[in-house]
Amino acid sequence: MLMFSTYLRLCVLLITSLQVSLLSSAQNKLTPKYSNSTIYTGIEVGSKGVKMSVIEIGKNAQSTGAFNILKDSSVNTDFISFSEPTFQATLTGLCGLYTTATKEYKIPAKRVFTVISSGVKMQAEKDSKFAWINSLIDSFRIKINEPNRTVEVVDVLKEALFSHLGIVPETRRFTTFLIDIGSGNTKGGFFPYGNTTDFKLFQLNWGTKSTANATEKNCADDKSLPNYNKQLYRVLSGAENSEIIYAVNSSGAYPVSDNIAISGGIAWALATLTHPELLDNSVISVSFDEILKFSEKLFKNYAGLTPEFLAGNINRGDEKAAAIKEIKRVQQVFDQKAMMAGTGLLLKIMRQFASAFESKQFYLVKNGQVGWVSAYVDQAVEK
Repeated sequence: MLMFSTYLRLCVLLITSLQVSLLSSAQNKLTPKYSNSTIYTGIEVGSKGVKMSVIEIGKNAQSTGAFNILKDSSVNTDFISFSEPTFQATLTGLCGLYTTATKEYKIPAKRVFTVISSGVKMQAEKDSKFAWINSLIDSFRIKINEPNRTVEVVDVLKEALFSHLGIVPETRRFTTFLIDIGSGNTKGGFFPYGNTTDFKLFQLNWGTKSTANATEKNCADDKSLPNYNKQLYRVLSGAENSEIIYAVNSSGAYPVSDNIAISGGIAWALATLTHPELLDNSVISVSFDEILKFSEKLFKNYAGLTPEFLAGNINRGDEKAAAIKEIKRVQQVFDQKAMMAGTGLLLKIMRQFASAFESKQFYLVKNGQVGWVSAYVDQAVEK
């Protein structure tokens, strides 16, 4: 058993090192979009792994939303398993992405922000595993030879606040309710009083991965898709009755929030798959019925949702090729069951807003993962 455990750890480290090596050997030339901008990097240890976003932030970004994603990379390490192999894989991924940012992309260390997500924090507190987070931070500082490097463990309130400040343009700041569906949890909220000091938090202990994990656990020995779908329905019904209905009804969003903006990996995935013709649009308008119909296709005819089919209505060859490439990227990140879990959770949330507040407009935000970086930049500049 010990030899197998060692072998498993070596395999995980080898795969992670290969992923990081491929990222580092990729094209390292950054091509800015704006004439007056600065490049920053955000590296986040999340529930599924380590994510790096290299973004260009233009002048007056908070009022105009002028930020551009230059690079977007991730290494899947499953840190919240809190095991030695996944710890080492996460450390390797974190160090590798940091080195890529500072050495390959030549971004000064002071413009590289490193954080631990609220989803990891919540899971660690739930499992009494916070020591793993502290150990990861200490090991990371030693590996990169920066003993004073700030690695903030973000709580859910701050992450939701930063996401709103970074994702939503200032012109819609006080009319938008943000919901960020992560891997391990969902958070968001809005500014109820027309200022950025008072923020009303919205949160759920459910995310795409935690929903999928609970469903898989309920499946027991029957791993068939019909049983997965049945167990997913039960998990989401339980989440709806125990948390989602209350969270939405008590959110207080109705009087001031005209728009419901949804970010997170599943928002990016659904926006890409449902509207590949709008590939260059960072925000996609959708309806509850539209997402519901697509959810049914995910279960009943997933094999038919090929990149070529989804991009079938795009006429221009270069646009079609780009859309097919992005659809393939989505399908590499989310398999059928993960898509069903994330879409199902999104629908349960949307359903409450749709039934209670029929006038609300729903928007899927593709680039939400970089929102917190721009808010971090603003905070750093103010200091």
